[in-house]
Amino acid sequence: MQNNSYIITYDVGTTAIKTCLFQVDDKIRLLGHAGMTYPLHLLENGGAEQDPADWWNAMCITTKQLLGKSSLLPAQISGISFCSQMQGVVLTDQNGEPLRPAMIYMDQRAREQLHEGLEHGLKISGCNLFKLLQSLYITKAVASSIKDPVWKYKWVEKNEPDCFGRIYKWLDVKDFLIQKCTGEFICTTDSAFATLLYDIRKGHEGFSKRMCHMLGVNYAHLPRIIRSTDKAGVLTKKAAEELGLQQGISVFGGGGDASLIGIGAGAVKEGSTHIYCGTSGWVSTVVSKPMVDLNAKIAAVVGASEGRYHYFAELETAGKCLEWVKDHLALDEIDIYLEKKNVTQSHESIHTSLYDYMMEVIKKIPTGSNGVIFTPWLHGNRCPFEDANVRGMFFNIGLETGKTELIRSVLEGVCYHLRWMLEAEEDKLVTSKTIRFVGGGALSSITCQILADILGRNIETVDNPQNAGAVGAALAAAVGIGVIKSLDQSDQLISVSKTYYPNALNKDVYNTGFEVFKKLYTRNKKNFYKLNHNDSC
Repeated sequence: MQNNSYIITYDVGTTAIKTCLFQVDDKIRLLGHAGMTYPLHLLENGGAEQDPADWWNAMCITTKQLLGKSSLLPAQISGISFCSQMQGVVLTDQNGEPLRPAMIYMDQRAREQLHEGLEHGLKISGCNLFKLLQSLYITKAVASSIKDPVWKYKWVEKNEPDCFGRIYKWLDVKDFLIQKCTGEFICTTDSAFATLLYDIRKGHEGFSKRMCHMLGVNYAHLPRIIRSTDKAGVLTKKAAEELGLQQGISVFGGGGDASLIGIGAGAVKEGSTHIYCGTSGWVSTVVSKPMVDLNAKIAAVVGASEGRYHYFAELETAGKCLEWVKDHLALDEIDIYLEKKNVTQSHESIHTSLYDYMMEVIKKIPTGSNGVIFTPWLHGNRCPFEDANVRGMFFNIGLETGKTELIRSVLEGVCYHLRWMLEAEEDKLVTSKTIRFVGGGALSSITCQILADILGRNIETVDNPQNAGAVGAALAAAVGIGVIKSLDQSDQLISVSKTYYPNALNKDVYNTGFEVFKKLYTRNKKNFYKLNHNDSC
């Protein structure tokens, strides 16, 4: 076992990459980081795409920036690992070159493919009975969402046959980048599970040929499966030159954000619950066996730790809602105004970002945002209901309502939905009384307090909560190198930085708001369909 190692991780998000340098021994230390944004292309037909070349370009630029700020030499780097967005579809040729833009998890154009593949015939919970039972038996989950990768794959088959005919492999986001680094076509067990073609009974041994046949997937298009802590290969000469690293560095599988962020949060024991708030958001509880709730659209996804699963409920747009309110309310078409004060000319803007200033001013708004409620469904919703047509709204606006009430209501609306998913999880299991909160949202003390108040739970944060995925990726590599024994040790390496306790005085206001919040979907479902069903077809 090595005494310590220097590890570079790539956290590949929806809108940006975060490249981090860690030292791992008896502790894990962040030594430096660099970041870069890239475009997200939302199409009129419901598509959501990115150019894989943008991910690789961002990797190369940020790696050189990171090393330029560090005293380390490339030869001192022991390993590379990844944490990334999941359920992407990157279709490549034999050289690993993308055949078309990547379809990311937000893509919702495959309505026809979902209907043809799963929704016809005798049904239970909206799914074909035979295919439902086969899926539950083999994968312990069902590809029942328009956004599930298999339907994106089938959409390309139907709409882009020339491209489809040239496919060599179908990869997820990080697995494409691993191929760029090593030349190896692999995926990790969590990525394999996310296709919902993975035979969970066989462990990391392979995909299910029966599932592929049933859903019309070419088995040869699927890559080899490895564990998150396994070495995928070594850095090639070409990749090393482009990244500014040394040829031969070990490249590890890492994992998707859904499986590694919990590791980076230190929430690894059975029954541990963590909440993530980044571009998307989720509630996840560690379990020891597969489980699924078809009605609430929650399933236990394969974790990075051997024998661990994450009972996982997802919100499509969480922090993305705050970005939206920044761009369209705080930053308007004329100038930047909050409380009729030009922030660009004010003293505050010199010392704080606009996000920080927004968080500061909403502290003055009463609990419950003076009755205004926001629904955070800006790009459809997955859980506890699946509806590609649903959208966000501000409800109960009055003449006295100002921007600051609207901004606070966005934070509360995201937290209301997280509570809805937490309660849906509790229909099947017991979630932890104290919850770890990570992601960029956990940087804001007011968001942490609102979450504690709305959930009625103690909320714990860790140092650098926005880097939880990168920490998880570093620990996966550290296990592969031999610095630590298992990912279960993360709770010993990661300590709590602050705890937020629910304020009993806010309980009644938030309970009332939550009950109204849930009814806003059921009472407007038909209206959402009338207004938006053409957008998601």
